[in-house]
Amino acid sequence: MKALKHFLTSPAAVLGLVLLVVIVGLAVFADLLYPRDPLGLAGRPLQWPNPGGRFLLGTDASGRDIAAQIAHGARTTLLMGIVSTLIAIAIGIVIGAVAGFYGGLTDDVLMRLTEAFQTLPNFILLLVLVVVVGSNMTAVTIAIGVVSWPAVARLTRAEFLTLRNREFVQACRTLGLTNRWIIFREVLPNALAPIIVYGSVVMATAILLESALAFLDLSDPNIASWGNLIGQGRKVLRSEWYVSAIPGVAILLTILSVSLVGQGLNDALNPRLRNR
Repeated sequence: MKALKHFLTSPAAVLGLVLLVVIVGLAVFADLLYPRDPLGLAGRPLQWPNPGGRFLLGTDASGRDIAAQIAHGARTTLLMGIVSTLIAIAIGIVIGAVAGFYGGLTDDVLMRLTEAFQTLPNFILLLVLVVVVGSNMTAVTIAIGVVSWPAVARLTRAEFLTLRNREFVQACRTLGLTNRWIIFREVLPNALAPIIVYGSVVMATAILLESALAFLDLSDPNIASWGNLIGQGRKVLRSEWYVSAIPGVAILLTILSVSLVGQGLNDALNPRLRNR
């Protein structure tokens, strides 16, 4: 309750939460707001936004309703960001937990593997994976999760290194509990807070990575997404800049909301910051 109270007393955290709730609501009610296919022809191409007219946010170069694509794209963006973040956290937790708990040769091997993944920039490695496995949304989501786990693994390892010799761990060993039980039932729950907070960073990065892929026409073109809309608008950027600007603002607000909520959680869950 103290953590929740501290979170709600932070104006930045509350602002981020409100923005995130609005975006989630837009994704949930997209079918009610825009029941037609968002990628279907809606009117004349490149109509400018008209708040009092038929097309609130205008149409793109193919004559599709931008507002409908924004609403349905919110679902795509959030789903992709959440799933890829869960994949990255799952991989990172397993590798970081095993490395930090056992140490020695196991730690050396797993950390060298982590460093190998970090040798190349995330986006370069993502491009390679997308070329190999394909550019449908499922493959892109999995690929983003696969390239995003090293930082989570390092954070998990650091937490386990500080916890593995604590008294409660020694007591578990004295009771004869298995290492798997100690890792996942005893140590991991005590290490989860910073990992959960860091998940907001992973999610924000995942949204940016998918948008970058879509901008390069390497994402799934058959799904309404903000990145695809930005990519389509680059061809008319000088004259009809709103086609790229509107989804760009949507991405900015989503990343801002996730970051503010993550920072608020960090302040609320970190005792040293909470007691300032």
